[in-house]
Amino acid sequence: MPIALLWFRRDLRLADHPALLAARDAAGPDGAVLPLFVVDPRLWDPAGGPRRRFLLDCLADLDASLDGALVLRSGDPARVVPELVREVGATSVHVSADAGPYGRRRDADVERALGAVPLVRTGSPYAVTPGRVTKGDGTPFRVFSPFARAWRAHGWRDPAPRPRAVRWCTGVRSDERPDAPQLDGVRLPPAGEAAAAAAWRRFRDERLTGYGETRNTPGTEGTSRMSAYLKYGCTHPRTLLADLAHEEGPSAAGYVTELAWREFYADVLWHRPETHREAFDGRMRTMTYDTGPDADERFAAWAAGRTGYPIVDAGMRQLLGEAWVHNRVRMVVASFLVKDLHVDWWRGARHFLAHLVDGDLASNNHGWQWVAGTGTDASPYHRVFNPTRQGKQFDPDGGYVRRWVPELRDVPARFVHEPWLAPDGVPPGYPLPIVDHAEERRVALDRYEQVRRA
Repeated sequence: MPIALLWFRRDLRLADHPALLAARDAAGPDGAVLPLFVVDPRLWDPAGGPRRRFLLDCLADLDASLDGALVLRSGDPARVVPELVREVGATSVHVSADAGPYGRRRDADVERALGAVPLVRTGSPYAVTPGRVTKGDGTPFRVFSPFARAWRAHGWRDPAPRPRAVRWCTGVRSDERPDAPQLDGVRLPPAGEAAAAAAWRRFRDERLTGYGETRNTPGTEGTSRMSAYLKYGCTHPRTLLADLAHEEGPSAAGYVTELAWREFYADVLWHRPETHREAFDGRMRTMTYDTGPDADERFAAWAAGRTGYPIVDAGMRQLLGEAWVHNRVRMVVASFLVKDLHVDWWRGARHFLAHLVDGDLASNNHGWQWVAGTGTDASPYHRVFNPTRQGKQFDPDGGYVRRWVPELRDVPARFVHEPWLAPDGVPPGYPLPIVDHAEERRVALDRYEQVRRA
C-alpha cells in the first residue's frame, strides 16, 4: 500500500491545508497518509511553558480529528523523519514550507537525509509565502506601507477545501508525549482547530464592526485574540482573509492591515535571517545599553510588573497571567524597557518569547525592533512612549490597570495612572516609579543622537 508521510509543523489543522491535499493525492486511491509530528529539541527546549502547553493541547485536538492516527516522535528531524520513512516504506514526505531561519536549515538537512524520497513543500503558514513580494527591481521591501500595497496587489489563493475523506495510516508506534508544564494558574485559550474557528466567528460576528475604535483600548475585548491560533496554524490567514473579503468598512480593512504586518515581518526575516537577533538598521548596532547589577534589578522590576508605572505594570502582569499582552500595551512596555530603563531590546524579546503563548520569532522580534528604533519602518528616534500619557489615552477609566494591579483598585480614576499624585499617596504595597520618565527620555535621546552623529 503506498504511504505518503504528512509532517505537521505550524499547520495543526485539516481545513485549508494544501500539503494535506498533496499527501492524499500522492498516496492515491489505494494508499494512505501517515500523519507525523516531531518534538524537535531545538524548538521544544527553548520554548516557554505556555507555548509548550498550548502546543500539546493543539496536538491532542489534532490527534482526535485524525481518529488517533497522529504519530509523535521525538528527536532531530534529520534522523527521525528518514527513519520513519524507512520503517513504513513511505514514498514521499509532505510539509508546509517553513520560512524561519532554523526551519529552512532543518528542512534542507531532512531533504538531504531522505535521499531519493522527495520532501514536497506545498503552501506555507502565510497568505503570500515570504520572498514572493518584492520591489520592481527584485529587491525586498524595507518599509511596511509599500510592502502592504504590493502584498494586496499580489493577492492570495482561495482557502483550500477540507478533504472529505482521507485514509490515515494507523498502527504506527508513537513516542511518549512530553510532560505538560505546570503553569501556576496561567489562563490559556482553548486549543485546536475547532476552538480557532469558534474564536474567529465570535470576533467576526460580535466585534469586527468596532475593531477600528476598540483595538487600541486594552480594557475592552476589542481584538480578535487569533494570534496563538495563527502561530500554530490552527487556522490559516487565507481563511480569515476570505471572510474579510465580504466585509466593508475601515474595521475590516484595518484587520487586513494587521495580517499584513505579520506577513511583512515574516518576509523581512526570510530575506534577513540574522535580524532575529541583530539590529536591522546596522547603524543602530553601536547603540549603548545599560548592563550590570543595576540594570538587572530594573529588568527584574519590569518583568514582575513592579515599575511604579501602572500601565507598564498591568501589561507585564497580564503577560504572567494570560501569556498574552494587548498589542498597544506591548509597545508601551517595550518602549519603557528600552528607552526608560535602557536595556537591550533583545533581552525583552527573549523574555516575551519565554512567556507568550503566541510567541512568534518574526513578529515578536521585529515588533521589538520597531519600538527600539533599530528595525524596519523604524519609529523616529525621538518617539519615546510616555507611559502615563499612554495610560490616560487608552485606558481612561483605569479599568485595565485595576484588573491587573489590584493595589490600585481603590485609587480614583483621575489618579489611577499617577497614583503618586493621589491625596493619600501611593497605596501600600505598590512601588513609587523606579525612574523619572522625563529624565530617562533625555538620556535615550542623547544616546540616539550619538549614534546619528557617528
